[in-house]
Amino acid sequence: MPETPEKFDDKSFLKTLTHQPGVYRMLDSDGTILYVGKAKNLKKRASSYFNRANITPRIKQMVHQIAAMEVTVTNTEAEALLLENNLIKQHRPKYNILLRDDKTYPYILFSNHDFPSLSFYRGSKKKKGEYFGPYASVGAVRETLSLLQKTFKVRQCSESYYRNRSRPCLQYQIERCTAPCVNMVSEKIYAKDVDYARKFLQGKSEQVINHLVSEMEKASGGLEFEHAAKLRDQIDALRQVSQQQYVSDLSGDCDIITCRMRDSLACVQVFQVRNKMNLGNKCFFPKTPAHYNEQELLAAFIGQYYLHRRPPEEIIAAYEPKESDLLAEMLSIQREAKVKITSSVRGKRARWLDFANKNVTTAFESRLASQSGMEQRFVALEDTFKLKDSIQRMECFDISHTSGELTVASCVVFNREGPSKSEYRKFNIEGITPGDDYAAMLQALTRRYTRIKKGEGKLPDILFIDGGKGQLTQAGQVMKELQVTDVLVVGVAKGVERRPGMEQLFVLGDKQPIHLGGDSLALHLIQQIRDEAHRFAITSHRKRRNKSRTMSPLEGIPGLGPKRRQSLLKHFGGMRGIERASEQELAKVMGISKQLAQSIHEILHSH
Repeated sequence: MPETPEKFDDKSFLKTLTHQPGVYRMLDSDGTILYVGKAKNLKKRASSYFNRANITPRIKQMVHQIAAMEVTVTNTEAEALLLENNLIKQHRPKYNILLRDDKTYPYILFSNHDFPSLSFYRGSKKKKGEYFGPYASVGAVRETLSLLQKTFKVRQCSESYYRNRSRPCLQYQIERCTAPCVNMVSEKIYAKDVDYARKFLQGKSEQVINHLVSEMEKASGGLEFEHAAKLRDQIDALRQVSQQQYVSDLSGDCDIITCRMRDSLACVQVFQVRNKMNLGNKCFFPKTPAHYNEQELLAAFIGQYYLHRRPPEEIIAAYEPKESDLLAEMLSIQREAKVKITSSVRGKRARWLDFANKNVTTAFESRLASQSGMEQRFVALEDTFKLKDSIQRMECFDISHTSGELTVASCVVFNREGPSKSEYRKFNIEGITPGDDYAAMLQALTRRYTRIKKGEGKLPDILFIDGGKGQLTQAGQVMKELQVTDVLVVGVAKGVERRPGMEQLFVLGDKQPIHLGGDSLALHLIQQIRDEAHRFAITSHRKRRNKSRTMSPLEGIPGLGPKRRQSLLKHFGGMRGIERASEQELAKVMGISKQLAQSIHEILHSH
């Protein structure tokens, strides 16, 4: 068995280590955190890693890389668990379970306004207003917003759009809004609709229905039949939703969490129930070290999942998480109220857990099949190019522009699991002849691989270029100048007929192109990464083009900040007045010097 590196003296480290609870961090020779763990007794826990008689292959490999260890002492084990999860989320250590999807969950926001709006919201709660959620998925939020718009007609427009209306918009015409922007509804009536929508989001649908029934009977008794008919339609809509949304046999706030594991693949699914309402479910595929079991997986997942969201009253887990009592104590501290974690359930809860298990099995098998197909494609690609080592990483570049305008280059990254979107990069190309794709490719590749040579990324095993011999020559020139070796460079040309399946593959250094059949798994993988690079390039170019077309010509002038731009626009009444002004007139504006006025005049008239 490999020995622990000599530079780390575990005996000296353990000799002075405290017996108190806390968190420990294992670091390699580069100072990178390998693993973060918590302990009730730091000395006892750390010592277990260096016990040669009882060590798993995973720990053996990890311990061999340790160059240093750091500890943080805490007051309680629950505090240590909370700190552990914070550090895992911050540093993403190699040997910890990593929750990949750590995006903030969506909310529904009632704005702080005399006529409040309802809107989709994601992010830190900086905006003033009333928040409902978090919801399990974006789809659940969209569906709820659509329902509220149909039933209660509360506006969902932005504040800027609302302030600048002079007549009702289309939403009013199709009866999705009561047009408070142009005073088509009184504040009192609108406030009643807002109150109904709020109660619905709080899970008080039956209370809302009872109110509406009373109003309908009152309107009918007063011979206001048209108003009564509208109320009747609202009641029918709410009753239909209640039948679809409500979980009548689960009370309180509850999350149902289940998982599946096989080899290196793990799937966790969370179902959310709030105020008896099913808010939907979401799947996660955390990166899981080998030799973890379901109890360890759920313990690590739950700790990270609730790190920045309020835990519910109860968590129903398919397996009892490791140290579940400690986990419940940590969650109770976060919630500032008791949180219960249960795994042995009966009756209604057992039926819901069974339902969740069926869902996670479906998602797991689907992902497993997809992963298996991706693995077969990689093996076929390795055989095609007769590679001795397996492919771990691929990159592909593409160029997009509109008649040479605002050229953008894209770089997409694939690993054995498929697209690695967090590693995608785009390059705004400047200083070339418009439409010169060769020069654009040369610039993008130079910028990308110069950074990688500086240590700001990883080299791929294969570099694909969307194009033929010309683009491939540019790639070869960059690789040669930067002395990048051991990277297979391949140009993907569409072929004479430019049809899928007719592609020609030009390998840098080979004269003859490679032709693969339309049913080739290797070609399917190449087409996938090529098409993804093309999609990302077009999307990035369109965003850049749209931004440039909405940007004021004044924004690109050096020395002309927001305040000076505002002064110019106010003084001359708009952009047209500024363009007509002479240098002398421009210089009369406060903050505009003669030199700056000259620059403004020259730049505006050069366009």
